Amino acid sequence: MIGDGEATSAAERLAAAVGRGIVERGCRLVTGGLGGVMAAASRGAHRARGYREGDVIGILPGGDGDAANPWVDVAVPSGLGVARNVLVVQAADAVIAIGGRAGTLSELALAWQLGRPVVALDVPGWSARVAGRAIDDRRCDVVLRARDAGEAVALATAGLGARRRGRAGRGGDPGSSRRGS
Repeated sequence: MIGDGEATSAAERLAAAVGRGIVERGCRLVTGGLGGVMAAASRGAHRARGYREGDVIGILPGGDGDAANPWVDVAVPSGLGVARNVLVVQAADAVIAIGGRAGTLSELALAWQLGRPVVALDVPGWSARVAGRAIDDRRCDVVLRARDAGEAVALATAGLGARRRGRAGRGGDPGSSRRGS
């Protein structure tokens, strides 16, 4: 889940619902680990039915894991600055964007190039600008437009079943595989 580090309350409500929905669909939530929609999504994930410690991963730009928002279970202090955006989208099987400025734009472009499904909510910022459009001509699809958090989660997770079943599960339990979104 990507988006504004300084978000409106409306964007934060959507992000919390996305975070909760991702975990309720059996996936892990991957964000940049800081504030705004990242914190809201992380908080929402903690409120999900079936939430387990480790479901919320924050890939931080700096080298200090303590900079993560309080709802991050696994903080990855990359020390890479904005280059950590590559890790955020690489760690995800699908990307949901809520609003966003230049950092979100870079993550959208990276996700597009890496072939990740990209879903954008119609929230002021880059997500609204790219929703329903192709970022460039290297792919024959478009960034999927979602009207609400439930639709965003459904679109992002729709094609992940087979991919998730093929991954190793948590704690050696092959039936507990969870992927990142």
